[in-house]
Amino acid sequence: MAEPALGARLTGDLTSLALCWRLVRSDGVALGFTSHDAPLLVDGLPHDHAPGITPSAVVLSDGVAADTLDVAGALAGSAITAADLAAGRWDGAQARLCLVDWQAPDGGQQLLADGVLGAVESGLGADAGFSATVLGPAARLAAAAVATCSPECRAVLGDAACAVPLRRHVRRLAVAACDGRHVGFAGIVPADHVEGRLRVIDGPLAGIERRLLAVADGALLMDAPLDLVPGTLVMLWEGCDKAFATCRDRFGNAANFQGEPHVPGGDLLIQYGTN
Repeated sequence: MAEPALGARLTGDLTSLALCWRLVRSDGVALGFTSHDAPLLVDGLPHDHAPGITPSAVVLSDGVAADTLDVAGALAGSAITAADLAAGRWDGAQARLCLVDWQAPDGGQQLLADGVLGAVESGLGADAGFSATVLGPAARLAAAAVATCSPECRAVLGDAACAVPLRRHVRRLAVAACDGRHVGFAGIVPADHVEGRLRVIDGPLAGIERRLLAVADGALLMDAPLDLVPGTLVMLWEGCDKAFATCRDRFGNAANFQGEPHVPGGDLLIQYGTN
């Protein structure tokens, strides 16, 4: 919580307040930025004054409307690069916006927004920037509160509802071949990894993840191109097609299946008996 004096400084003739952004990517990289004209150290994290990040109007209320915030900024140096944006490294990053006193950065904060970044888009040209939307906690109210009846499993492989020990279904492998969207590995059953994912763990692309969509000619199809050199190390997770047979036969987890595989579907209405 902010100190009372921090908000009171907004009413004075002069103010020493600055906006501070804290962004934490899904791979653990944390960056800080500030609207002040010099770097600030806030909660142990250096906040750089470039690139600038400009938020839309911030409205705080006690209502239940989904709180979203549009942000825009500039691409600069090694902080936020076009390559990282294209690779999706900033999608889903944790975002926190607050006001601090630049004369005493650790003397209290006024939280303005806290949530996750939606899809981050970059512009075109040498002076292009980026734009994104911060989705606050209230945005979760838009999600369905009651599970729908479905013959497919509603759980995610390895989560609390599924309860499959995911550590048994992830391995560290070297890429055997890659031609953009297709990546091949030796010693695996490719079909077991459909709907799984891979994460690069070495080289210049370390930290980037891709979903695995299908098998094509013995290789796995990624959801977006990735230029992986043979020998690159990755973490490879198995996938699940959410069918009851897969849950029962491959994972031995039928007791935790989060679906209704035996409930008749809509085609029951057009079925009829024959002699």
